[in-house]
Amino acid sequence: MIITSLRSRRSGRLVLIFAAVLLLLLPASSLVAQEPSIVELVVTNTNSSVLLFLEVRNAFTKEMIQGMHNGIPVAFTFSVELYRKRKGWLNQEIISFDFDHTMSYDTLKEEYRLDLDERPAKIFKTKGFTEAEQLMTQLNGVTVASLSSLIPDEEYILRVKARQAEKTLPLYFHYVIPFWGLWDFETDWYAIEFRY
Repeated sequence: MIITSLRSRRSGRLVLIFAAVLLLLLPASSLVAQEPSIVELVVTNTNSSVLLFLEVRNAFTKEMIQGMHNGIPVAFTFSVELYRKRKGWLNQEIISFDFDHTMSYDTLKEEYRLDLDERPAKIFKTKGFTEAEQLMTQLNGVTVASLSSLIPDEEYILRVKARQAEKTLPLYFHYVIPFWGLWDFETDWYAIEFRY
């Protein structure tokens, strides 16, 4: 009887140790919510302009969506910087600018309104959240700079990041809403190098 109870204790400990090792080996992203990140960063050009394409993943939380359905608009700010690479010197800034994507929900019409404050500015209305989320988190051909501002055969770096815009709430509302800090996000800077 004593021998069998020692074996069962050992097997129970082994199971616990195995479970603990398994949890340590699992990626952290499967244990917690994934952080917002920029994916599919692409730079291309037309005959006259440099264009930017990207997508922000994991930008919305359940709290943000609930807050928006209760009348609180959600705004993301995109920051874009373009530099010319110089060897032995600091990189030369060509252009730097910010623009917002703002989404609100009209409870009477049951539709989402998106104000995309990019070049050129656009306004969209849609009934479905999936389409609204795509419009909110994707940049499709945003004009970064004119080709005339670039020097041919030079290397350039385009950096971009996204964050929740600070102007989302009216004055002093962040004191009234206790979960406001859960909405905060800011991606890292993502960069792509190219030659023109």
